[in-house]
Amino acid sequence: MPDSPDLPSRLEPGVAVYLRPHPVFPRAQAALAPDRSRTLPLTGGAHVFSGCEVLIREGNDVRAGLADFSQIDRWKRSLSEAHGRAVDEQLDRLTRAPPTLTGVPGGRPRIMGVVNVTPDSFYAGSRIASVSAAVDVAREMVEAGADVIDVGGESTRPGGALPVGVDEEISRVIPVIRALAGLSVSISVDTRHARVMMEGVAAGASMINDISALTGEGSLEAAAAANVPVVLMHCPAEFSAMHRQTSYDHVALDAFDWLAERIEICGSAGLPRERLIVDPGIGFAKQAPQSAAVLARVSLFHALGCPVLVGASRKSFIGRLAGGDTADDRLPGSLAAALWAQNQGVQMLRVHDVAETRQATVLQAAIDAHLTEETRPFHCTRTPPAD
Repeated sequence: MPDSPDLPSRLEPGVAVYLRPHPVFPRAQAALAPDRSRTLPLTGGAHVFSGCEVLIREGNDVRAGLADFSQIDRWKRSLSEAHGRAVDEQLDRLTRAPPTLTGVPGGRPRIMGVVNVTPDSFYAGSRIASVSAAVDVAREMVEAGADVIDVGGESTRPGGALPVGVDEEISRVIPVIRALAGLSVSISVDTRHARVMMEGVAAGASMINDISALTGEGSLEAAAAANVPVVLMHCPAEFSAMHRQTSYDHVALDAFDWLAERIEICGSAGLPRERLIVDPGIGFAKQAPQSAAVLARVSLFHALGCPVLVGASRKSFIGRLAGGDTADDRLPGSLAAALWAQNQGVQMLRVHDVAETRQATVLQAAIDAHLTEETRPFHCTRTPPAD
């Protein structure tokens, strides 16, 4: 990797530095890297990385350059103590395994199956109007390989999702959670309401998934008291505006900063980083190109020090960028997004199509594991020319 001219030796105090792992490749390929000592494990998982995209932000101005670890080491020595500490902290978080989701099976992401006990979800295949039907769907997802079942009772579809009263939401989700509590997989309650969080956990949920990142009234306190992992999703807009056009200075960095602030707020409220999972919020408060831009730099979010969840399944950005007028037509794009996320070390995928996603991700992991089978690395040395 050539020296980057974009790493300034002096940064002003207000300038922010971000590290995105790049390139990322399967751990099995690390043995074939030209300098094996200069690859690092990505969050202790099935991938490694041999350098970073360094992004430097000063106000609205963002500059980026690629650098390997030798370049980053030299550059870091020229920085102030504060900026050097920021680089070290991010590298530590990028390489350390987060405790919330250790033991991801077979080198693939965990699969969270979507069970919406709603009559108006954006995808017809997930519109479930009765408790018994929701339980049947959830059990089928577990048989198909789901690691987590995410039970929600309020639609967040584009184009007119209406808020649901807390009592109605509870009547939809709690019987399902109670019926599924004996399964061998984790049950997540998908809600932005504190009371639903508390009753969901009491009924057997072992995870909370909140599209509003605990900004709702009482949610922070409820989640802290629940003592279960919590998914914080990037969606800075109010519920009624969550699908409206939103402007960003740099969408990936803005989402990163917003989530970093929420993590700090959670920590102050007694909800430590070790219990948090971050979701960059594909399709929420983002137009299609903005969602693609966030997905392109999704490995950046590992530097928050939390497992990363991606929920791109069947969403409208796929149709706008690649075709597929309805959610029924977007399975291929959903699988493409899932495999991209897997190859960037993402630890969890929230999907409607469990069997298809599991097959794709297990196959990808199997291919990755065989990249160096029966292969021994060799090292080239320069031979001096003959006299």
